[in-house]
Amino acid sequence: MNEPANIVDSNAISPIDESGNPIPVTIPVILAPGITVTYTTRLGGVSQGDYAACNLGGKSGDDPERVLANRMALRAAVGADLSLISQVHSGDAVDVDGSFTINTPFGFDVSGTVRDNGAASGGAGANEGMRVVAADGQVTSRPGIALGIFAADCLPVLMADPVSGIIAGAHCGRRGLERDIIAHTIDLMCAKGAERSRIVATLGPCICGDCYEVGGDIADAFDAQFPGTYTLTRFGGPGIDIAAAARQCLDKAGVSADRIVDSRPRVSAATQYLAQDQELRDLCRIDNEGDPELDERVGAIKHSLCTVENPLWYSHRRTTLAKKSHEGRMLALISRQA
Repeated sequence: MNEPANIVDSNAISPIDESGNPIPVTIPVILAPGITVTYTTRLGGVSQGDYAACNLGGKSGDDPERVLANRMALRAAVGADLSLISQVHSGDAVDVDGSFTINTPFGFDVSGTVRDNGAASGGAGANEGMRVVAADGQVTSRPGIALGIFAADCLPVLMADPVSGIIAGAHCGRRGLERDIIAHTIDLMCAKGAERSRIVATLGPCICGDCYEVGGDIADAFDAQFPGTYTLTRFGGPGIDIAAAARQCLDKAGVSADRIVDSRPRVSAATQYLAQDQELRDLCRIDNEGDPELDERVGAIKHSLCTVENPLWYSHRRTTLAKKSHEGRMLALISRQA
């Protein structure tokens, strides 16, 4: 019998490249041939403090130069130009093909990123006025573009029609789901030539139903719109399951359960692989969650995709529970090879 191949020790992998640039730790998921979904983690960036380490959000107060370095490193890692919009918990989706231009070193940014001078980015020049596109879904038919969905508890849903090559990403918080962001994004895909019967999707990291505690009135109203999504959380109060709601939305929009690719096996394997990672251990020790060791945190995970449970992810709710004032943002990306 052949001996199993040795697993590379993550602690032996350099966090920087030969030029001193960060190397973000990402988790790729193959959604279809030639179409890749990529989840970033907190690891492999240059942000510090509560933002550590691979913060990709540009509006939360982090040092703009560090955010830029993280985004440039991510662009190199995925091999595609990033497309970033300003997410506002709406039901609106946009076709980026008509406006996509390279206006930053990492791609196309109309998300309202704060620059050094305190202005929001989006234009090519330092003195250009703020340019922001507010929406919660993005669609493209072009290869070489990585549509990016910011998240730190809300659910990213990534979709593709492998035949037409049309890909999309949707930012699905509670309000976005209530406003039919998934249906509107799929409608836009179809308007560009996608076929509902061919669309495949996957659900990214988000706060799980055991952790997403909301008021009773909110939970009742959400459950009325998405039956069966009411939960009783581990904190003892009523909650909601936004991932379950998203699956209902996908089914209603014509994407059946058998065309939803499960990201959990890949994420669970990556979590176990990083269970002894020194950078993640150091981050956990400053998380203010009773200072459990990393293996204890990982051992307690019930849902590897849950942003509260899994220390790989940024989580607004976990930050609030730890009484911190800031947190970073991850990106869930979808891209198609040329």
